Amino acid sequence: MSATGSKELKENLMRQIQQESATQNARLLIDAIQDNCFTKCVSKPGTSLSKAENTCYTQCVDKYMAAWNTVSAALMKRIKEDQGLQ
Repeated sequence: MSATGSKELKENLMRQIQQESATQNARLLIDAIQDNCFTKCVSKPGTSLSKAENTCYTQCVDKYMAAWNTVSAALMKRIKEDQGLQ
């Protein structure tokens, strides 16, 4: 295998790993939202959410997503800084 082919193979593998990691992170986020927000906002599960439960759940999801985005952005910044130092 040529050096170019090997490099392309490595790049493709890295992209696939990054995509799988992003998918796993999305699953973790969804699971965390379900666990935390549902538990916090829905005291008596039924066939539908009350207006108060719906409002609580929506606000909880919004806050969770904002926090996740902040942490993700900080992590990406840190990774880029670390890569720049090497």
